[in-house]
Amino acid sequence: MEQAAGVEGGALEVWIDQDLCTGDGICAQYAPEVFELDIDGLAYVKSGEDELLQAKGATTPVPLPLLTDVVDSAKECPGDCIHVRRVSDKVEVYGPDAE
Repeated sequence: MEQAAGVEGGALEVWIDQDLCTGDGICAQYAPEVFELDIDGLAYVKSGEDELLQAKGATTPVPLPLLTDVVDSAKECPGDCIHVRRVSDKVEVYGPDAE
């Protein structure tokens, strides 16, 4: 699966800070291929194989066709807990810590 290119052209990955997650599920509505609510009511990212990644700070690549949906999820998230960053240097390009 082709990964999204970051601001500088590098691949992007996304992760969720569950400590800030409000469980609204907006992310899962925007990009169900990338985000899913678990039985604990919190959102998690999923692997390319559709596996829920529950480890703290787990990241998953942002597929290029879903970049807009993932970015919209980060922008609309009421908990400000979705972080999109470049894989190469870990610089956040979308989310609460983006410059």
